[in-house]
Amino acid sequence: MTQMLEMPRVQTCSVTQCGYNHDGCTAFAITIGSRNSECDTFVDSADKGGMGKALAQVGACKRAECVHNTDLECHAPAIVVGESGDAADCLTYEAK
Repeated sequence: MTQMLEMPRVQTCSVTQCGYNHDGCTAFAITIGSRNSECDTFVDSADKGGMGKALAQVGACKRAECVHNTDLECHAPAIVVGESGDAADCLTYEAK
């Protein structure tokens, strides 16, 4: 299992309608889903949640076919989340 300090950061998130995004992703960790690389942590809400600081990390990734994925954990140095097929997708996803 990846150690906490080695988890990739969410470098940027441009999905402003997410309750965790206030000047960056403030969730403690996010999960990338298996369909369209969607951010499973996305919350369509005007309420603001999270830690208050943009320090989110990738806790889990369900896209086993991504080049950055080993044992359902992301090993990219950092990821970018943005609007794509779903409300918020991992734009760093790259098929093997």
